[in-house]
Amino acid sequence: MDVRKIIDPGEKRRIARAILEALPDWFGVEESREQYITQSAGWTFFAAFDADQPVGFLCLKETGRATVELAVMGVLKAYHRQGIGRRLAQTALASARQAGYAFCQVKTVQMGRYPDYDDTNRFYRSLGFQEFEVFPTLWDENNPCQVYVMAL
Repeated sequence: MDVRKIIDPGEKRRIARAILEALPDWFGVEESREQYITQSAGWTFFAAFDADQPVGFLCLKETGRATVELAVMGVLKAYHRQGIGRRLAQTALASARQAGYAFCQVKTVQMGRYPDYDDTNRFYRSLGFQEFEVFPTLWDENNPCQVYVMAL
């Protein structure tokens, strides 16, 4: 498995589309998915490859002079539980640290709402993210937004 930083905006969008469209359990809302795909072109973008096929990606976006956000991440379901998400995250966090950022944040649906998102919460916590705050209606009342933070 190879993790690479992707620079070309068109390649970023192609990879994001291929991965996100294959993950309807997490990215089934078309408007939101399309927004991620479009915005990914301008974000710091890392992709994991099996041979030359992209199997996962992660984007970081600057949210302040000292802070980046893990804005979107996806790994094809056939590749879950193989350490790909962890390698993507470790590579991206190391890059953010080298770029001088002090903190990283990530948002997901609050623990206890949906089993798939509970796995996502456990994954972020296993990386060292800590619970920061819950915004009950940031997205909508059925999807309270849990914010996690990590010092880099």
